[in-house]
Amino acid sequence: QVQLVESGGGLAQAGGSLRLSCVVSGSIFSVSTMDWWRQAPGKQRELVASISSSRSTSYADSVKGRFTISRDNAKNAVYLQMNSLKPEDTAVYYCHRRVGPYWGQGTQVTVSS
Repeated sequence: QVQLVESGGGLAQAGGSLRLSCVVSGSIFSVSTMDWWRQAPGKQRELVASISSSRSTSYADSVKGRFTISRDNAKNAVYLQMNSLKPEDTAVYYCHRRVGPYWGQGTQVTVSS
């Protein structure tokens, strides 16, 4: 059974940083593109960042230059380093594995002004 477990969310001040982690159980992690999505209250879920099996990355325009996605295949983990946080980054952040697909349970990120 595949499980995605996120951690690292919490409360940060504007301009601060947080690092999200997602550990994936099960096999074939290394061959799957992994994503971070987020959903703010009253808004649709949006794709924040993606990383392919070859470590090619892409980002939403709203987070480019501030967020960095990375992966450690030896640990079956994907990370999202979030710097220069803004109040509009407040959302529940979800880890997503495209092969499946599978979703994590989400972790809350709240940025105060």
